Amino acid sequence: MRGLLTDAGRTLVPPSGDRHGPLPPLMLGLTVVTGLIDAVTYLALGHVFVANMTGNVVFLGFALAGAPGLSAPASVVSMVSFLAGALAGGRFGTRYAAHRGRMLTAATAVQTLLVAGTVITVAVAHGQVTGTAKYLLIVLLGLAMGLQNAVARRLGVPDLTTTVLTLTLTGLAADSAPAGGAAPRPGRRILSVLAMFLGALAGALLLRHAELLPVLALALLLLTATLITVRRHWASDAAWTRPQS
Repeated sequence: MRGLLTDAGRTLVPPSGDRHGPLPPLMLGLTVVTGLIDAVTYLALGHVFVANMTGNVVFLGFALAGAPGLSAPASVVSMVSFLAGALAGGRFGTRYAAHRGRMLTAATAVQTLLVAGTVITVAVAHGQVTGTAKYLLIVLLGLAMGLQNAVARRLGVPDLTTTVLTLTLTGLAADSAPAGGAAPRPGRRILSVLAMFLGALAGALLLRHAELLPVLALALLLLTATLITVRRHWASDAAWTRPQS
């Protein structure tokens, strides 16, 4: 049987493969967005991350030690913005704790607006992202990535944090058959790594052969597509929308 049905014919308990419904592919799309945005901030905004806070903490240490090409203020602004975004994501997680579809919809709507703000900023600055424009981009993108990270954590889809790959790569190796593990979900882990890689590659190539605006526009397009897709499930009562134990 594909599921346990009510008298009205609705599925109460979906098959095991539907435990997370449409969330895994949507989270992979958000992982691509992370790669694009970190390409923007690292390559175009002065060697700073807005999603990878481990790298930012290390960069801050390097900058304070006088390493060239790094900015302590940029790292601090990025981390503070990320924390503010994560705080907002925690609030979304609390407000929509009973419905994962609504949680992702609300968070993605705000994230889309934040990235749209970066597109407008770059357009108004005619691509000259220095001084105030640079820090405004870091703030907007840091907020967006902190929000995304916190909500991904609340959604609880294994191996799809959308912003961090260290544990994913560790699990891929440590849980593999050669290591004596059961190798759970290797496909999802590999796809997560590939999604981040492809986002970073696309962002770097666009920055090399075009300008900053197309990279941010592509990130905005992916977020909009995610928002449209998940918005359709706002009223869903499917099992995947409920919190996972």
